[in-house]
Amino acid sequence: MQRYFAQEKNNNQFVLSSNDTYHIMKVMRMSLKDKIEVVYNSTTYICEIISLEPLVKVSIIQELSEKNEIDCKVTIVQSLVKEQKMDYILQKTTELGVFSIIPYQAERSLIKLDGKQDKKIERWQSIVKEAAEQSKRNYIPVVEKVTTLSNLANLSEYDMKFLCTVNETSQNIKKLLSNLSGSVRILFVIGPEGGFTEKEEKTLLENGFISLSLGNSVLRTETASTFIMSVIRYIDME
Repeated sequence: MQRYFAQEKNNNQFVLSSNDTYHIMKVMRMSLKDKIEVVYNSTTYICEIISLEPLVKVSIIQELSEKNEIDCKVTIVQSLVKEQKMDYILQKTTELGVFSIIPYQAERSLIKLDGKQDKKIERWQSIVKEAAEQSKRNYIPVVEKVTTLSNLANLSEYDMKFLCTVNETSQNIKKLLSNLSGSVRILFVIGPEGGFTEKEEKTLLENGFISLSLGNSVLRTETASTFIMSVIRYIDME
């Protein structure tokens, strides 16, 4: 059953957005009385379509009890990469349960957003919404504004902050996350194709970040985030 997210609830009904209306009518070709799932405030409802114009309106039939989210809240700080890779990262981390994503303008990032940041974030937010619907999540991850090194170093609202590197002194991800439990907030910083500069690593390590190894292999930047989320999801299932 197709899943959508609603922003407002009016008594026993939801009115969906224009984009969702287009998808329901033109892509899915649904009709009156067809059933869909609607998520509102992290609660899922089985609903019946009662109107198609001007926007799709649905009526609640049943409230579902489900747990589709991992307990810990994981934020991925992803250094800016080319569009195709960024799309992949957004999709896969969303499917695996990421809580939020912060794009990072790393010193070796090949991509410069300049004046296009707002349009990019709007597009990225649309990608994670679609991925959240496809993977039956109860929450749409937030794509934050692009951050800089100084802002990143000053982030303080996390229980654990990790810098993913290939340094010999880095600690193994299995050891660091083996006792992961509860709704802790965790931050992982992933570098661009060329890796972090010495200045970036030094700044973050001096500001409470822990150097983290993802194993003996050197992973591509678009693989690292998926690997991290897969490990956390596995631990959450135990």
